[in-house]
Amino acid sequence: MAERDVNAAQGQPAPQPLPTEVVTLTLDPHISPETYARLRQQGRVARVSFTLGANAAPAGEKSAELIEFLGHEHLFVTRYEDVIAALLDDRISSDPRTALTEEQKKKLPNVPDELRPLARSLLSVDPPDHSRLRKLIQPSFTPRAMESLRSRIQRIAEDLVDGAERAAAERGESRPERRMDLIAEFAYPLPVKVISDMLGIPEEDREMVKGWTENLVKNNAGRGFRDAESLAKVREFTDYLRRLFVAKRKNPADDMISQLLRIEEDGDKLNEDETLSTVFILYLAGHVTTVNLIGNGIFALLSHPEQLARLKANPSLVKGLVEETLRYWGPIDFISRRIAKEELDLAGTHFPKGEPMMLGLASANRDPARFAHPEVFDITRPDADKHIAFGKGIHICIGAPLARMEGQIAFETLIRRLPELRLAVASEELHWSNSLLRGFAQLPVLF
Repeated sequence: MAERDVNAAQGQPAPQPLPTEVVTLTLDPHISPETYARLRQQGRVARVSFTLGANAAPAGEKSAELIEFLGHEHLFVTRYEDVIAALLDDRISSDPRTALTEEQKKKLPNVPDELRPLARSLLSVDPPDHSRLRKLIQPSFTPRAMESLRSRIQRIAEDLVDGAERAAAERGESRPERRMDLIAEFAYPLPVKVISDMLGIPEEDREMVKGWTENLVKNNAGRGFRDAESLAKVREFTDYLRRLFVAKRKNPADDMISQLLRIEEDGDKLNEDETLSTVFILYLAGHVTTVNLIGNGIFALLSHPEQLARLKANPSLVKGLVEETLRYWGPIDFISRRIAKEELDLAGTHFPKGEPMMLGLASANRDPARFAHPEVFDITRPDADKHIAFGKGIHICIGAPLARMEGQIAFETLIRRLPELRLAVASEELHWSNSLLRGFAQLPVLF
């Protein structure tokens, strides 16, 4: 008996066919919470298309990943319980090749050698490949390993505040009118320094590595590389890392690259491309997510003075600040593509085999069926940690414990060291950056 017939026999509503009405989502430069609310009210699955709003950059300045959304229709899962169900369903794939026949796969353009390590990463493969990679990488991200980094992260945060104070003094500024760009001077360098420390990148190479990692971020992990210069920078980074691997095999140290090179489980080891891919993903996911977590959290706090007062009165609320920021303004609005590996029913809707879908993380995290008064930013919210900003299931962010710790340390340090911290412009004058990730390119503050 077919699954839909079983549902009917048991008295459950029969799954609906895929929606046909198209809802236009305006990227301005991001989708507004009000738009997500309308989508949830219209149905559990919506058929959407994307258009650019007045505050979005012209299409020519957009990443290739974002441009591919424009002018196409997408199925969008809108509600919390359904997004979780999709993330936990092993019939839904994260591998974009899943929907292709073997003949279609053969016709795919060749991946440039420079991008080969990015093409099959932990983020884009299914079990058993994913299970194998995660099993080998996970030991580097145990709670004990993360906790051992706390004192070093704290020193980095203190040093960055010291640097901002020195720079202000050199400009002749005095409190409480000192200025800084919180992103450039604190939120961006903190996770980059942390990840470089974790991986064991020599201090003298870090400025060079910074340029290469910025190139990766700018080009969306390989999806936006369209020019020879960007590919050349990836090649330079890859060549550098291969030389570093050779050096660390000869003289291993207590760092993550050394661990990745020597780790072995049941006779299995990471090959060189897999090690390169892991390093790339750590810089991309671990760096951008934390930059936006810090920037979004400080903006939310400074634009909600009653929450700032609560935190100052009770610094232990910093954990709640991290979780509520991830729920309220998480760094990732949606997972852009999952594929039905077989015919299935999800969110009251029947999906044919091979059908792609988008999973609305930001929409789910504002779902009133899960979070009371979801439009309210409340750092004392008791269930804020039930957000799905880091995903769920086998693809849940491996670096989530690190991001949480970096966020807690960053917020506590900034509020303690800079008690007069405030926005340098009206909150209405600040705009999200033009990226698929929700964050700020600049965040001017006074302190």
